[in-house]
Amino acid sequence: MKYLAAYLLLAQNGKETTVDSISQLLATVGIEADAARIESLLKSVEGKTVEELIAEGNSKLATVPTGGAAAAGSASAAAGSSEAAAEEKEESAAEESDDDMGFGLFD
Repeated sequence: MKYLAAYLLLAQNGKETTVDSISQLLATVGIEADAARIESLLKSVEGKTVEELIAEGNSKLATVPTGGAAAAGSASAAAGSSEAAAEEKEESAAEESDDDMGFGLFD
């Protein structure tokens, strides 16, 4: 990722994107560059503009799953909203009973 970021910084500013220029840019922030990885990156982006690379990356990100927790949570909430309300009442009643103990967590 650091090699791609350095490449994009140089390319966006109209600078030459070579192994040496990317290595020098990374060296300014204390990163030791691996020439073989930079060469591999340069081969994979050869002939593409920054805009094309970003568009390609966005299309790949669209297919990345985000965990599905939100979709599962909304489906279960719609199916059992009365169940959730009953559980919430029970939890709040339990919390109230804890408040009556006469001391707090940091006392």
